[in-house]
Amino acid sequence: MNEEGPATTADVAMIGGHPVLDFVNTVAWRHDDARRADRVNGADGWARWGVAAGVLRSGATAGQDADEPALLALVELREALWAVLDALVDDRPLPRPAWDSVRRALVEARATAALPPTLPLRWQPAPPGLAALRGTLALQAEQLLASDDLRRIHRCAGPGCGWFFLDRSRAGTRRWCSSGDCGNRDRARRHYARKHPSAGPQGSKAP
Repeated sequence: MNEEGPATTADVAMIGGHPVLDFVNTVAWRHDDARRADRVNGADGWARWGVAAGVLRSGATAGQDADEPALLALVELREALWAVLDALVDDRPLPRPAWDSVRRALVEARATAALPPTLPLRWQPAPPGLAALRGTLALQAEQLLASDDLRRIHRCAGPGCGWFFLDRSRAGTRRWCSSGDCGNRDRARRHYARKHPSAGPQGSKAP
């Protein structure tokens, strides 16, 4: 994970391997309260993120069809999905409030979505645009949480990071959100520890 602060554009790394994981990953440093930052903000930022993530058409623009309640509901879904995924990778019971929030978003999305007569079956959230981003992500979360990919969802091992990704490696041993970010930081720490064995672990104040 890079060191940049909050962003309002789509300049957020898409390392999750699935739009729902990239959605949850729009918060940086989940497990480091001192550095935690929301990387996407406002209707304009979410519209650009949605296009970059492939869940909105490029015609979605700032404030096109979104209001403050819609944005708050979107963030609520993100936080609920994070709590569900965090429990999943730790093999803990799913937190009921978060699960209820995800279920509610899915029920609402299904209530307004269309099901075109095409195969494979695929729900089409309605109406299109930024206001449907929550519904689109809720339906994609249903697909992810019901798929064989569930067992491939891992959390980055970098201290404080907390980003999720689909581990598609053959051995299932991927550890880092990015080998160039958290992976490189870990290599630097281990290199420093080898060179300065009496100095203690490098980077003890930050991941």
